[in-house]
Amino acid sequence: MKLTEMMHIAVFTAIMGVLGLIPPLFLSFTPVPITLQTVGVLLSGSILKPKAAFLSQLLFLLLVAFGAPLLSGGRGGFGVFFGPSAGYLLSYPLAALLLSISIQSLRAVSVPRLFIRQFLFGVLLLYVIGVPVQAAMMHIDIWTAAKLSLVYVPGDLLKAAAASFAAVRIRKTLQVSQLLYTKGS
Repeated sequence: MKLTEMMHIAVFTAIMGVLGLIPPLFLSFTPVPITLQTVGVLLSGSILKPKAAFLSQLLFLLLVAFGAPLLSGGRGGFGVFFGPSAGYLLSYPLAALLLSISIQSLRAVSVPRLFIRQFLFGVLLLYVIGVPVQAAMMHIDIWTAAKLSLVYVPGDLLKAAAASFAAVRIRKTLQVSQLLYTKGS
């Protein structure tokens, strides 16, 4: 693995930690908070190569598991992987990986194309894994957990839109800087 890839992994792990500094929004009817860390997952999957996207999220989860209070609201420790939001957390690396793989096939990255992939391989995948785990941890049926999770969809669509716009700009900036770097050496 190249040094630049390791730096990209570290940067996106740090972005996840910074997004965790923003306080969560707790709703009275569900213990799963609304956080901005989904944006970090979407950005890593949209910008990094598949292996790096996966590793950035895995490293983030390892830091959390070892007690770093990097989750929104200052949560951390192994216990968070046994709560209602465990499925969402554990799906971060897979979502980033699949999103990155889906983007690799694009010739040109545009906001609409990125948004669709972020919704399918990012947001939707988080729900597919997160909702059943939430149901199991809360001792409720899966349909009840799915209904509870519907409240998150509008916000997650907004997060995907914001991440799409940001990722397109960041990707263009990185392409220009790589061209300048390679021409100057």
